[in-house]
Amino acid sequence: MYMSKIIGLGSYVPENVVTNDDLSKLMDTNDAWIQERTGIKERRHIKKGDGNSTSVMAVKASIIALERAGLQPDDIDMIVFATLSPDMYFPGGGVQVQELMGMRTIPALDVRNQCSGFVYGISVADQFIKTGMYKNVLVIGSENHSGGLDFTTRGRGVSVIFGDGAGAAVVSRSDSGTEGILSTHLHSEGKHKDELALQGPSTNYWVPQIIEENPQENIPYYPYMNGTFVFKHAVVRFAEVINEGLQANGLSVDDIDMLIPHQANLRISQFIQKKFRLPDHKVFNNIQKYGNTTAASIPIALTEAWEQGKIKEGDLVVLAVFGSGFTWRSVIIRW
Repeated sequence: MYMSKIIGLGSYVPENVVTNDDLSKLMDTNDAWIQERTGIKERRHIKKGDGNSTSVMAVKASIIALERAGLQPDDIDMIVFATLSPDMYFPGGGVQVQELMGMRTIPALDVRNQCSGFVYGISVADQFIKTGMYKNVLVIGSENHSGGLDFTTRGRGVSVIFGDGAGAAVVSRSDSGTEGILSTHLHSEGKHKDELALQGPSTNYWVPQIIEENPQENIPYYPYMNGTFVFKHAVVRFAEVINEGLQANGLSVDDIDMLIPHQANLRISQFIQKKFRLPDHKVFNNIQKYGNTTAASIPIALTEAWEQGKIKEGDLVVLAVFGSGFTWRSVIIRW
């Protein structure tokens, strides 16, 4: 059986910086309130006229990842595209990336696991490569949150958290028996699906029905999050799935060189860091700059950690994520 290895990383965020003070002009909030609860100082939003969209940002990140991998678009055998904010309801973003990059008629798979989407996508790529079916798989996480958030006081509990951006990884076949993706661990618990959700528009709850049945103060086409409930479950599942991955490979917490948690809330990351007694140099966070970019969170953070020299050959890298669904998972990588 082959091993799979990440050989190229890339990320892209819009140039438009939105600070906490900027948001305070739109809703009843302030910098101290946001930082205390989330750790976020600023985020990036697509700006009208800048030419960006979920798929366009995905392409920009993918071009960088391909260049670093030393590959051309025609070298890619499959696209796995994770997003909760596609340009269109259908078709999915994967085929849009395929067209924009001028790729041949390879499969394009869309993953809808929200915050866990990119790491679910890594697992898909890992399995296709390990079975020998494909050699090079492009895995993307890209989100345009700002196009669908409630920027009033009513929506501040959600809208201050999320940002836009994209990240991509080229996952390729490796003959090494020791370097690459060691294991992936996936879970979900659908009974909590309504605690972090967007109910409509959907085929069960379409736009005319939403408008007819709901007064302006109760609009279900904005995201809903039970923040306290999500936090309590996240810290438990993060710890469980990290331990699961380590145990599956006969490793311990002391073996971790870099933990990259999903950038959902800095307080969650700090809780997990403290629980595992990891020093600052072994945990990477960038939510302060970008907010929660959902499926793009892990690839943007992984790319930045690598660019800054914080991930080196031979390091044990752990990716861990928890999000809507609920879904959670981990990836154990020997870099």
